Amino acid sequence: MAGARCRGAAEGTGPGTGTAVGVAVCGLGAAAWLSPALRRFAAVLMALAGPLLFRLGYRLYARTRLGFLFHQRQVKKARERFPHGHSVTQPLVFRGMKIVPIPVLDNNYSYLVIDTGSRRAAVVDPSDPVAVQAAIEEEGVTLEAILCTHKHWDHSGGNAELRQRHGACKVYGSALDAVPELTNPLGDKEKVTVGCLTFEALATPGHTVGHTAFVLDAGPFGGPPCLFSGDLLFLAGCGRLFEGSPETMLASLDAAVSLGEDTLLWPGHEYALECLSFASLLELDNPALEQKLLWATKQRWEKRSTCPSTLGEEQSYNPFLRTHRRELQEALGLRRGSGEPPDAFRARVLKELRRRKDLYKPTWGAPPRHLGTPPSPPGLCH
Repeated sequence: MAGARCRGAAEGTGPGTGTAVGVAVCGLGAAAWLSPALRRFAAVLMALAGPLLFRLGYRLYARTRLGFLFHQRQVKKARERFPHGHSVTQPLVFRGMKIVPIPVLDNNYSYLVIDTGSRRAAVVDPSDPVAVQAAIEEEGVTLEAILCTHKHWDHSGGNAELRQRHGACKVYGSALDAVPELTNPLGDKEKVTVGCLTFEALATPGHTVGHTAFVLDAGPFGGPPCLFSGDLLFLAGCGRLFEGSPETMLASLDAAVSLGEDTLLWPGHEYALECLSFASLLELDNPALEQKLLWATKQRWEKRSTCPSTLGEEQSYNPFLRTHRRELQEALGLRRGSGEPPDAFRARVLKELRRRKDLYKPTWGAPPRHLGTPPSPPGLCH
């Protein structure tokens, strides 16, 4: 039996799949029946190997050229798999302003935001420069600004190539986050103007140390505020805590919610179906969640985008914005301790939510006949 497990690890089908650590641990396991102490040591090593390898992989991806080369490979594969993008999107047009969602990679979104009067534009998180350039040319606009929410290549991978194409284009983002090609570092509440468009930087650390969301003031164009949230907030979800604590992420989510219920949410990923499915396991009697899940299921079977949402909607079904709700706390089996500050308890709720979401593995059944052929399932939330 132990020998079979070792073969599985070496071939990529068992514990420690595909890693030298996994094979080494299997070697220990094969002889563990001789020594209870050795068996305990093997168990500890297996428990530590996963997080250690994950952190190593994250550092290689986020901080080295190897990560960029991996990103380029993913871009190439996505272009072949989705020659027209992973989702059908619709631009949103206000009087004098236009937002064009650009589906890139397997589930990312970039956004081209246009002042239609001057034909000047900004792009948010241009991970695939070819797709973004195609949108720029189709719209006939001049790119003046790249607004980068954070350093991860699936949000910043196109910065360099677009700057080469558009010499006057500036790159905005946090100086804390090592954003590629950054020319104009921004602090919290600082503003960026492109034509008649005004964006405000909103410091939202948690996913990364310098994660920054961008808030577009659409009031002059007759629209509500628009939040380009990167990996802070998704429809029914939030980003992984790669470089922050639950307390930090909670404060960032609260800052987003404070923008107002009518604020349009433009997330960095198409994760709606997965995140709503996860949320439905926690709140079984939430009519808003049930209705949104049915709608999102139909949208995704038809390969249609689920963006944008609104912050008002999100507060009715997004568990990461409902840490104050007793029904969610009870579903998680958590109670506020005696003398525990409310926000400390909410951070504890958020931590448990994020832990469960990290472990969640969605299952995808057959679609109803009238909905046709389904798309590929969305990836795991970042």
